[in-house]
Amino acid sequence: MTKRTTINDAILIEDGQDLERIVKDKRAQWRANNARARRRQRRYKKKLIAELPRIITDIHSTYPEDEA
Repeated sequence: MTKRTTINDAILIEDGQDLERIVKDKRAQWRANNARARRRQRRYKKKLIAELPRIITDIHSTYPEDEA
């Protein structure tokens, strides 16, 4: 069984296709129907996308010499 996607996995996103590759639902087979599985995937994608600005800010604050 694959590991559920975590918020920390947002670090691995470099472009849009990475989002599709990273988001995994380990319980996809247990969902009541496909619509609920798709909805769950969409929620996790939105959480990861929302996390990207914080990660980018953290990266730039870690390496201030890159800003100059």
